[in-house]
Amino acid sequence: QSQLVESGGGLVQPGGSLTLSCTAPPFTLDYYALGWFRQTPGREREGVSCISSTGESTYYYLESVKGRFTISRDSGKNTVYLQMNNLTPEDTAIYYCGLSRVCSDYQHDYSDWGQGTQVTVSS
Repeated sequence: QSQLVESGGGLVQPGGSLTLSCTAPPFTLDYYALGWFRQTPGREREGVSCISSTGESTYYYLESVKGRFTISRDSGKNTVYLQMNNLTPEDTAIYYCGLSRVCSDYQHDYSDWGQGTQVTVSS
């Protein structure tokens, strides 16, 4: 059973915004980086963004999300957020969060995944 709990997905119109949340057990984020990935049918899971275990480093792996997505962390709530603005239909996917020792855009570096949350961008 996954340790991570995701929420915040849904249906939004193009140009709209959503904030995804990923909550981990207490203290987990002190030792692990947390990454967001997304997956569409028939495709590999692709890295979107990651925040380091210190919270000091953030990474955005897709050119298409730079400037639109922001990853952040609330250590007190053991939660990492992915703020997504100006959404397009190409952002439609199931979004997953995962834990890794260091940030990476390679899904097999992650040892634990949430259950996924569906994001659909459509008019």
